[in-house]
This record gives sequence, C-alpha cells and structure tokens, in this order.
Amino acid sequence: MTSQSHVETQVAHLLKHARFLEYTTASDPIGSGVINPVSMKEFGPELYQSGHTRFIPLDISKELQTDYPATSPSLLAQFINIRSGDTIKTEPQATSELFYMIEGNGVTEVDGETIHWKKGDFLTLPAGSNSRHTAEKDAAIYYITDSPLLHYLGVKPAKARFKPTLYTAEKAKAKLTQVAESPNARFRNRISVLLNNEIFDQTLTITHVLWAMFGIVPPGSKQAPHSHKSVALDFVAHAAPGTYTLVGNQIDPITKEIINPQKIDWVTGKAFITPPGLWHSHHNESDEPAYIIPIQDAGLHTYLRTLDIQFQHYEEK
Repeated sequence: MTSQSHVETQVAHLLKHARFLEYTTASDPIGSGVINPVSMKEFGPELYQSGHTRFIPLDISKELQTDYPATSPSLLAQFINIRSGDTIKTEPQATSELFYMIEGNGVTEVDGETIHWKKGDFLTLPAGSNSRHTAEKDAAIYYITDSPLLHYLGVKPAKARFKPTLYTAEKAKAKLTQVAESPNARFRNRISVLLNNEIFDQTLTITHVLWAMFGIVPPGSKQAPHSHKSVALDFVAHAAPGTYTLVGNQIDPITKEIINPQKIDWVTGKAFITPPGLWHSHHNESDEPAYIIPIQDAGLHTYLRTLDIQFQHYEEK
C-alpha cells in the first residue's frame, strides 16, 4: 500500500505550480501590466542596404518577454541581404514563409524545383521547405514567418498546408491598377489587393496564418482609419516625403479622424509595427503614389473569428 507521506509528497509535487487568482485582478493581464502590449516600432532601410549576406531580425523579444526572436507575438519579420552570387538557406520551424523581393533577382531551390524571382515578387513556402536562395544580382528581401507562434505553442509543423506559390510583380501591379482605376476607388477605406492562395477559400488569405496586402495611397489623398486585432508588420515599398500613417486609440465621432495620433513617416524600404486594436489612417501629401505592404497573422485571426476589422469613412465633400 502507498504510505500517507508518499501520497502527500505526490500531491505537493503536482500542486507546485498551481495558483488560484481572483478573476477581476487576473482577467486583463495587458491592462494590469503583467504582460506587455505590442508597441509601435520602426526599422529603417539602412539595416539591409549594405554589408555582407545575412539575416537581419526585426526582433522585439525583449519587449515581448520571449526567449525566442519575435516581431509580434506570433510572427517574426527579418530583412535578408544576399550579395550577388551568394546563397542563403531558410529552414525555420514554421508553417508559413513569406518573401517580398525588395531589390535584385535570383532563384530559390525547394523540393527539387527552381523558382526564379525578381524585384516586386511575392513568394510563399510551406512547412518543411528547407530552401536555398541564390542572388543573381544583389538582393534584399522582406521575410516573414510564423515561427514565434510555434515556439509559444511548443510544437513543430507536422505537414505542409500548401505548395510553394509565386505572385509576380506584374500581376500584382496589374490587379492593383485595376482596383485603383475603379470609379468607386475613392470611396474605399483602402485601395489595395489581398493576395490569396485559392486553397484558403474561407480566410481568403495568402496562407492559413498570414495575410498579405498590396496597397496604394494616391498622391494628395488620405485613407480613412480602420482597426483590427491582428498586428500589422508593414513594409513601405515606395513613398515620397510627405507620406505617413497616423495611429491612435480613439476616433472623433464628427470628423472621423484619430484623436491625438502618433505619426509614422513613410520611407521607401522601411518597416514598422502597427499594434493590434489601434486605429490607423494613411496620408499622402506628396505628388507621387505611395505603396504599402502590410503582413499580418490575420489568416489565423480570421479562422478564429477574432479579426474584428472595423472601418471609418470620410464624408464626401
């Protein structure tokens, strides 16, 4: 028979990490400061515009209190710099890899297939790709994975959910031009194209986790605020001085403008974090069109029914 002391030792061991917290003091760890919120942060193009072949993580793990690199709780953004003739490998513990080709051209070898890419192309790779990327001309890449999500869950990807997929610059620009030239374009909250893999016909996203948008802010225009619960890892594909984003907590009910916003100036080749739940509007006071690429974990949020995207609209004058 098991002795009473042995049972008590077992129970004490099992209870070692157990706590019981009063609901109202524990139900909002962000509001109480137990867990840090995601904050706005900017990463300039100077990070990757020179130097040797390498990864440049846009890492805020210290702020997020994680022991693994992360740019948001579930995504990691990196710049990749590949010098002409060099090769770099990617083999993350992730279910989704997304590449936006900032500059240069080259090839990716994955699963016996060779994929040619150039400036402005998007490429997605699934779990287990273990790919090699070679630059034929000095290349810079904006690279996103969902590796922090898997780290948090303590899991490894079990299978590929989709096949390698290329979205060419020509087709993306042609569709965006079509959208921008629509008679109703000026009434839309955003003039943009969402990239979608047809496999994900419920979430309408580029992978089951990731969302990728390719948007334009025409010269002299402003796009009304919207908000969503996913973190946006934005990349400025092109912008002239005078283009910027305003971010804040509240909307003026009369003007539909953001109250006491923070301003993020756009610079070509810059990345920045837009925190979840905040209102943000885009403004272009220059005489050139500006292009923005937000990458989010909105595929996951859409599947969970938690994206909660909301739109404001300016009154037509």
